[in-house]
Amino acid sequence: MREQARPFDVRRAGVLLHVTSLPGEGNLGDEAYRFVDFLAEAGCSVWQVLPLVPTHDDDGSPYNSPSAMAGNPDLIDSTRSEQLDDAAFTAWCAQQRDWLEPYAEYAALRELRRTPWHTWEPALRDRDPQAVEDALAPLAERVEDLRLEQWVFAQQWARLREYAAEKGVLLFGDLPIFVSLDSADVWAHRELFELDADGRPITVTGCPPDYFAADGQRWNNPHYDWAAMAAEGYAWWRRRIARQRELFDLVRIDHFRGFEAAWHVPVAAPTARDGRWVKGPGEEILSALVETAGPGTLVAEDLGVITPEVDELRTRFGLPGMKVLQFAFDGSLDNPYLPANHGELSVVYTGTHDNDTTAGWWDKLDDRTRAQVASHLLDPAELMPGALIRLAMESTARLAVVPAQDLLALGSESRMNTPGTDAGNWQWRAQDGAFDAELAAQVRALVEHARRARAAGA
Repeated sequence: MREQARPFDVRRAGVLLHVTSLPGEGNLGDEAYRFVDFLAEAGCSVWQVLPLVPTHDDDGSPYNSPSAMAGNPDLIDSTRSEQLDDAAFTAWCAQQRDWLEPYAEYAALRELRRTPWHTWEPALRDRDPQAVEDALAPLAERVEDLRLEQWVFAQQWARLREYAAEKGVLLFGDLPIFVSLDSADVWAHRELFELDADGRPITVTGCPPDYFAADGQRWNNPHYDWAAMAAEGYAWWRRRIARQRELFDLVRIDHFRGFEAAWHVPVAAPTARDGRWVKGPGEEILSALVETAGPGTLVAEDLGVITPEVDELRTRFGLPGMKVLQFAFDGSLDNPYLPANHGELSVVYTGTHDNDTTAGWWDKLDDRTRAQVASHLLDPAELMPGALIRLAMESTARLAVVPAQDLLALGSESRMNTPGTDAGNWQWRAQDGAFDAELAAQVRALVEHARRARAAGA
């Protein structure tokens, strides 16, 4: 991991844009470098992305991945030839072996069988060494190709990260707290998850009814066996966070509150409404994560049902929380998302990848809520989404992040994800030329006025 000043020691501005949403092919090609240039010209020093992991074909969600450790091969720029250095490749494979080998084995078998691993014949399902070896024998070339894909991804991402560093731009990643049942992680480490003898979850993840869903959300990930995790010193989590820090300067922990207590939904329950809270390892797991990641590099996604215990856990370890302005205007002066209640150890957003765009959100508000919003704006006559972007920039929060769709003043048709729905998500892509010099100048004016502009390397 590279040495750097702690990102939250100064005021910063950033943009949320997943790699797949870049103009053109949505990969690690020229448009990724142009976007870094745009950020630098705009005075922004943070580029936040969604998880870079592979996705399943059925939903394309980066929060439902066949691997928590691998890079998405679809992000590779095929026009950039990689000079294969056999020694470097072999050394990299050895260094990443603990996740790379299970991933390559799982992915090759998954491509062949086209069904989740827990439906495979028992010997393969249970990862019997001889059965795996026999099944992979005719797939040796594909397994090697999968390793090579990961090496190429790593090389291309490392070059982009180095370029961003030269431009003074930090890369901000996203780590989903839970992993997909149909993944190399669960297949290779069944003992670390609450599964029955056939590899199926005993209870599944989700959250209770909230702003997004009246019946709660049922995510269907398996829950961790925290006792088994603790017995190995949280080694799996240490490897996972170390892997993220290889890729990113900052890492957001999605659903942070699950470390304090997680919502357990019975497998047979029709909705997540029937779940219950079950205590997690709290301080023990956070100690392992912060020690491994380094201080000042983790951010807690603390949205939803947040208790004093969750707040205390976050603040004890010095993790900034999230303040989403679209949630601020319910008429309550103690609403934690109101700018007056932010505090410096925070990341403020106009909205997130799970929200409507600010233009779409504003269009759907009733007159009473619009009046509430206007009463907190710096200039009530300023149009949306610019007014909310300005409010975010002027927040006391050390980092202000604006989704790219809001910078571009796009409507609901450009929304990235609608929680609880399966179709039409994760597909938005910016138009060619969207991030131009005129927009960079407009953003820089806001960033400089809010004292968030950073010089390269600062």
